Amino acid sequence: MRCLNVELAERRYPILIGDGLLRDAEVFRPYINGTRVAIVSNTTVAPLYLEALTASAQKVGAGVTAIILPDGEQFKTWASLNTIYDALLAARCDRTTTLIALGGGVIGDLTGFAAATYQRGIPFIQVPTTLLSQVDSSVGGKTGINHPRGKNMIGAFWQPRLVVADTSTLQTLPMRELSAGLAEVIKYGLIRDLPFLAWLEANMERLLAKDGDALGHAIEQSCRNKAEVVADDEFETAKEGGRALLNLGHTFGHAIESGMGYGNWLHGEAVAAGTVMAAELSHRLGWLSAEEVARIRALLQRAGLPTAGPVLGAERYLEFMAHDKKVLAGRLRLVLLRSIGRAVTYRDAANEDIAATIRACCHG
Repeated sequence: MRCLNVELAERRYPILIGDGLLRDAEVFRPYINGTRVAIVSNTTVAPLYLEALTASAQKVGAGVTAIILPDGEQFKTWASLNTIYDALLAARCDRTTTLIALGGGVIGDLTGFAAATYQRGIPFIQVPTTLLSQVDSSVGGKTGINHPRGKNMIGAFWQPRLVVADTSTLQTLPMRELSAGLAEVIKYGLIRDLPFLAWLEANMERLLAKDGDALGHAIEQSCRNKAEVVADDEFETAKEGGRALLNLGHTFGHAIESGMGYGNWLHGEAVAAGTVMAAELSHRLGWLSAEEVARIRALLQRAGLPTAGPVLGAERYLEFMAHDKKVLAGRLRLVLLRSIGRAVTYRDAANEDIAATIRACCHG
């Protein structure tokens, strides 16, 4: 088992990475303080892993309430959030109840937001079951739901007590979902960890083959990078750089998700296409060479990811991007690459350059 800690100003919490962890009750014992647990999952993951996680919770003396939601980004809504509240109230859950998120990023974000707001805050644990959620959304305390005008626009910062990344769950992950997770893994190399990027280039085939050692290393290194960034800027308040750098490709990517309808493009797929757009704009600013853009595109392609966005029209992209959370005082902050391995936030990109980038990187 690999163990990392997220170090925050007032406390720390562990990220545990290993095979079969959700079946090990002792992993959870120190972090379930009450006698009640509510496990939130979805219709895809629950048949695979709910029974095992329920058994682990019961072994530490907790009664379990299961809350099963439909699967998909399109269900990351107020309605799903209210389903969680309704179940918690019906079961008379109180502030000593521990919420456990068992699933991918949608389940983690919904459960975390419910934990942040139910009775003004109850403890929760992340048990991410997709690569994307294991390396990104389960770590750092961002929770929330989508709005038709923008992704993740409504939510709260609420840190988990524990993150349990059971790598055995990735063996049942469809290849499309695995590739989507690799988009976030590649991101860490591009924004701050050049040696890790080189490792990914040398080991991509092992990752796609679901090699346990390779996946464990990629998850650990990704989580280490994210934990270091979050520790320095937990609430994304840094005026330049900071936690915002984790959003490389996300402003373009969120526009794709919103424009195409939530769930039609997986988050990682949209981020991959958005990362190419960010690299292309960085090239237009004179920061990256054409060869470096090609290197980024080639690695994403090897990971099975799209490297071109859908044709929505530049004006439509810009409309959705204007609702991005990184807009400050009416100015869009983009995460771009000064060089491979060094990301920056940038406020001075002209709309005509962004539009030209979009047109160059989108194909029917």
